Amino acid sequence: MHIAILTFDGYNELDSLIALGILNRVKEPGWRVSIASPTPRVQSMNGVTIDATVDLDEACRADAVIIGSGSKTREVVEDAAIMSSLRSLDPTRQLLAAQCSGALVLARLGHLDDVPACTDLVTKPWVVAAGVEVLNQPFFARGNLATAGGCLASTYLATWIIARLHSFEAAKDAMHYVAPVGEKDEYVDRALRNVTSYLEPAATR
Repeated sequence: MHIAILTFDGYNELDSLIALGILNRVKEPGWRVSIASPTPRVQSMNGVTIDATVDLDEACRADAVIIGSGSKTREVVEDAAIMSSLRSLDPTRQLLAAQCSGALVLARLGHLDDVPACTDLVTKPWVVAAGVEVLNQPFFARGNLATAGGCLASTYLATWIIARLHSFEAAKDAMHYVAPVGEKDEYVDRALRNVTSYLEPAATR
């Protein structure tokens, strides 16, 4: 399984790298998590540079794609070359997830037509202007589409993707590993409480 995290210039480190760390807790042959960018190297909103491991074309062929957030998302959705590269994203054949302002990218691609979404408070007006109902909650999924609002809600995207692509137990184990000592059960329970209702019943067994 290949999971690609779309990471653009001005990216939010919490949005891309928390998900990267949790998803990489799965130690399974063939399980791969990549940072995907339109350029070989991108710089975060706080000046942290990171090298892409795959390009956008390869990312669009992944089994799951997380569209990360950042300070330049409105520039991303106005970039014809980037948006053209993302046109092949398809929720009928892959999981598509958006973190915070990543929801604006999904909206502009037409994947949130008649699908409500979660996003951060700064991005909310832009997503609403794109014709999407924004929910006052951290996570929502319908079918193969998921959105999360708030940097730390990236834990819920990672939990959902692991549960969908691997197993419910693997999702619990990954969250348990990264949760604070002394609060592990609380953190795992919260993550599962947010995503379980959006999973097929068989996935939670």
